[in-house]
Amino acid sequence: MIYLDNSATSHPKPRQTTTYLNDFVRNVGGNPGRGGHKASVDAARTIFQAREKLTKLVNGHDSERMIFTQNGTDSLNLAILGLIGESDHVITTSMEHNSVMRPLTFLQQHRKVEVSIARCSPSGELDPDRVRALIRKNTRAIIVNHGSNVTGTVQDLHPIKGYANDILLIVDACQTIGSIPIDVEADHIDVLCFSCHKSLYGLQGLGALYLNRGVDPTPLRFGGTGSGSESMEQPAFLPDKYESGTPNTPGIAALLGSLTFIENTGLETIAKKERTLVKSILRGLQDAGNITVYGNHGKGTNIPVISFNVADRLPSEVGYELNRKGIYVRVGLHCSPAAHKTIGTFPNGTVRVSPGYFTTRRDISAFLGVVKAIGQG
Repeated sequence: MIYLDNSATSHPKPRQTTTYLNDFVRNVGGNPGRGGHKASVDAARTIFQAREKLTKLVNGHDSERMIFTQNGTDSLNLAILGLIGESDHVITTSMEHNSVMRPLTFLQQHRKVEVSIARCSPSGELDPDRVRALIRKNTRAIIVNHGSNVTGTVQDLHPIKGYANDILLIVDACQTIGSIPIDVEADHIDVLCFSCHKSLYGLQGLGALYLNRGVDPTPLRFGGTGSGSESMEQPAFLPDKYESGTPNTPGIAALLGSLTFIENTGLETIAKKERTLVKSILRGLQDAGNITVYGNHGKGTNIPVISFNVADRLPSEVGYELNRKGIYVRVGLHCSPAAHKTIGTFPNGTVRVSPGYFTTRRDISAFLGVVKAIGQG
């Protein structure tokens, strides 16, 4: 198997991910906050340690404001549905994932929310001036996909808050966190939303969001938190306000392991290897001929995501041939139809290849050999 679908979920995981998971399941196993015994206390300590490491990774100031969720979509739903109210105005971009577009469509239909879309370039780049031109008196939030899961294009967040100080900046960092540095303070990010199973090397079924100072969404979930059990009202303090129900402590333990791997390896070391792999893929696709690559590769900051099409072949056909050879990529619209309309690949989509830290040069060579044969066939 040659796995080149890391932007869907990373594989394989670092040794630390499974080591920490196994240790928790075998030796701890308690339910955090649901008892005073050692197993429960150790489980709570595991969550605290992971929360601290994750907050440090994004330069957050308070780990209590790092909220664990089910996944990146869950994080974005809490941010969008919990902060945007009746008749508010929202600005987003034409490169957004459906985890942004669908909650916004719901709000348009049920809360009379107005949505303006800043159109990105055909390579997926956002001109901040297009966002500025859409600001109104009732603009509540600007929602930006930090790194596209279609083209790999990374947006510059810093200029946005320069002219939108009183407007919430909500960032979808599902593809960027763990791949490039993120600084919630320097980029003035109000809400950072992400999943933990991609470039953070955690397990599926876990996400998080970081709420900066003064940001207070309405909870979407109510129930047991292990705190304030004498009251039927939801706790008002963080993180309990947003973390009802038994948490995915095994997943958080695995995340603690993967974050340890990232710390020990170094984010720049990981990013440097991924950039080298991307360059090899781009070179090989260019040499293969009859191939169109989408995005702004070589012109700005990118994450290791490449979308391409082979002339006269559907993405599904290319994906099928690669799959037959044991090479796994993703084809189609990647849950981002708006992005594909922006880059001109709707409705068929693209072939998406996304290497990771554990991808080898041999993997890339095998992939390029099959793609070249498909293009010539």
